[in-house]
Amino acid sequence: MAVNEQLDGFVKRGLEQRLDRGRMEQALLQAGWPPDQVRKALAAYVDVDFPIPVPRPLPSATARDAFMYIVVLGTMVLCAYQFGALLFEIIDRLVPDPLDSPRNAAASNVGIRWSISTLIVAFPVFVVMSRLVNRAARLDPTKRASRIRRRLTYIVLFIASCVVIGDLTTLVYYLLGGEVTLRFFLKVLTVGGISGAVLLHYLWDLRAAEDEPETWTA
Repeated sequence: MAVNEQLDGFVKRGLEQRLDRGRMEQALLQAGWPPDQVRKALAAYVDVDFPIPVPRPLPSATARDAFMYIVVLGTMVLCAYQFGALLFEIIDRLVPDPLDSPRNAAASNVGIRWSISTLIVAFPVFVVMSRLVNRAARLDPTKRASRIRRRLTYIVLFIASCVVIGDLTTLVYYLLGGEVTLRFFLKVLTVGGISGAVLLHYLWDLRAAEDEPETWTA
């Protein structure tokens, strides 16, 4: 959310007159301003001893940054999907179904090879690009709060949340029908575990960026 111009002007004038930040915050909250907007307005200026308010660098992202974020998220989703598919095949072998035909066994071998091949290629790309993104964020912490990064992160969070909700709903549905088998339970646990790990990871990433002022510059 961008900082309101009226709010920003008030904070800037207050800082120019050497008013205490705490007093300004209390006055704004009493006036009915949302706490998150007040916090961002105050955080937009660095708390240093200088005759005029010093603005904090605004977060931004270049086309290169956007490309790196998309590659990281894309390879992460691909690795998560293929890792889940691989675990599904392993579960099918550990808990076999007597009705499985030899044709299903052959298809399982193909599926395992595809999953392993994809992970061998995609996972190193994910690791390398993640390190590059994290290194860039360490050099310029404002990149964590860039518009493109937040948008992509929220998209992943939405997908992961839908998967977790759907996974739990499916489990409850079959539990109520008394149709849960060990094979089914392990697959539900696999989907929930992978999507839950992704959800927690990106929630942590958003938490790390929440103190950075947001901008609408991509």
